[in-house]
Amino acid sequence: MVRQLVAGAALLAASLAPAWAEELTVTDLAGREVTVTTPITRAILGEGRQIYMLATLFKDNPIERVVGWRNDFRLFDHDTYQVYLEKFPGIAEVEEFGSPYDGSFSVEQAIAIDADVVTLPLGNLRQAEEAGIIEKLETVGIPVVFVDFRERPFENTIPSIALMGRLFDKEALAQEVTDFYTAELNRVYAAARKLEVDEKPQVFIERAAGWNDECCRTWGDESLGMMIERAGGHNIGGDLVPGSVGTVSPEEVIVRDPDVIILTGANWTQANPDVTAVSLGAGADDDAAQENLRGLANRPGFAELQAVKNGRFHSIWHQFYNSPYNFVALQAMAKWIYPEAYADVDPDETFARFHEAFLPVPYTGGYWASLTVPTN
Repeated sequence: MVRQLVAGAALLAASLAPAWAEELTVTDLAGREVTVTTPITRAILGEGRQIYMLATLFKDNPIERVVGWRNDFRLFDHDTYQVYLEKFPGIAEVEEFGSPYDGSFSVEQAIAIDADVVTLPLGNLRQAEEAGIIEKLETVGIPVVFVDFRERPFENTIPSIALMGRLFDKEALAQEVTDFYTAELNRVYAAARKLEVDEKPQVFIERAAGWNDECCRTWGDESLGMMIERAGGHNIGGDLVPGSVGTVSPEEVIVRDPDVIILTGANWTQANPDVTAVSLGAGADDDAAQENLRGLANRPGFAELQAVKNGRFHSIWHQFYNSPYNFVALQAMAKWIYPEAYADVDPDETFARFHEAFLPVPYTGGYWASLTVPTN
């Protein structure tokens, strides 16, 4: 009976589609051909942080066409959420959905708010298939489209930007974002081609350091691990972790004694009040960041590492790993790994220009921090 009601609601929604609507078949980042009715006017973001992308297409109102999302934006990037909430109070009214991967996502809820599309991150394709959410939604006429800013950022970000531009009838603006993105990537790649080194600096990146007492989660050859390689460093995690993410022991890190250590951090206090991570993000406090950096540098064995002693112990905003702003993280990492080669690259200035050109909120800084080492 419920299935019949759901199907009936889907047919009713289709009959009420605007006269100017047209069907468009796209290939998403999972390689699936999906037919959607465009322009999209009522989207559900299967990951709330996809607002980072939509904000570039809808500078006047980033939630103009968003009727639902997961709560990860509010929980895992609370500083940015608050900045957007202050300027766009309607964000508090966007309907929150359960996870599409554990059975808590309500298809009936999606129908009730007359959704045009659900956008999901490529990294959760398998979970979405296993949960049956794709089939359930498409059975009732709600297409599912996968995008990717996380798994293979430098291969999939530009196609994802273009796809979002097509879905929301903002192709010209999406091209402008792509042009900016490409130009800033090429600044790093051009300098990388001129590097003359006998051995790449050894870099270890710790994922969500301080989220709990566990050390040390890291990336393999994908996501931020890939960024280290593209910046000209050697990602230690790629030697130790099969696949995308995994955990290595602190003893392994100590034995390797990396040249550079990079931690990811964010304001996660809404999701985990006991977190000791470096709280980075929009307007983050520098003094608080230093305090947390020192705490993480003083974990057993870490104080003797050359990266700590030499002031090459850094932290970067965790959300760069999952957004179209990943080019800024690449610039920051490149500058940490090769300070002289990237002396002319200023990620702060880059991100400020990007905000001015494409984003609805001003640039406040607070997206990275480096441990201050006392001088004798």
